Amino acid sequence: LMTALAVLPTVSIVIPAFNEESTIRSCVTAALTQTVPAHEVIVVDNLSTDRTVDIVVELQQANPDAPLRLLSQNLEQGLVPTRNLGLDSALGDVIGRIDADSVLEPNWVAEVQKAFIDPTVSATTGPVLYYDMPLRRFGLRADDTLRRAMLKLAREYNFVFGSNMALRATAWKAIRGEVCRDAEDLFHEDIDISVHLYDAGLRAVYVPTMVTGMSARRVDDSPRDYVSYVGRFDRTYTHHNVRNRALRAPAWVFLAVYPIAKGLRWGQQELAARRARLAAS
Repeated sequence: LMTALAVLPTVSIVIPAFNEESTIRSCVTAALTQTVPAHEVIVVDNLSTDRTVDIVVELQQANPDAPLRLLSQNLEQGLVPTRNLGLDSALGDVIGRIDADSVLEPNWVAEVQKAFIDPTVSATTGPVLYYDMPLRRFGLRADDTLRRAMLKLAREYNFVFGSNMALRATAWKAIRGEVCRDAEDLFHEDIDISVHLYDAGLRAVYVPTMVTGMSARRVDDSPRDYVSYVGRFDRTYTHHNVRNRALRAPAWVFLAVYPIAKGLRWGQQELAARRARLAAS
């Protein structure tokens, strides 16, 4: 047992954040209350104008012994440079990267550690549970099934998902100089990382027990904005001259799911509003 414990890698968690006052508290709290503690939790603020920074400071004050770090990336607006600062600053053997609306399952760090015992694993990703949608556990099973199907279609490529991913620190250093800056914000930055991992011969694996919750707020976008978001798949692959047409399949799935998810979310919001009106009357 002691030998097994000795080889478990330390895990840092990096959370880029811009104007996330509505979600950052639950995100950080979940990261801090793992069954196996993270080596550190790093929030990287990117020019937020709301209470994001204040909330993280409050959490630091309320948990003085917690390994919670707050960094600021104030040179430019953008997810990629904000993410990069966090990944560059992390001290763990493995660097988890989640979004500011992610809510990790309590065993997330433990599952990441187990996955990285295998020295051939350079990156991992897992399924998500949409916590602000109805039928959440059914949704998790559907998400897991969909991701497994996409991996079979992709064949040689294994994707890492930005809301739920982890990289070995050595793997990040190996691709750090190659990842795209994407100053015009046209790509999926997680697919960009996936392509560079593949090009570097670094192995990414899917871990179904590495689960995080995330918001379905993307489906609140207008149809035009949502189509533009989905178009990031094709723009990213085209930029990298990746010709495998099967890799475009996730984009079609996202487009097909959008009206269904939007209808479910609207219904849930209407029900919540009706209950609130009844409670107030």
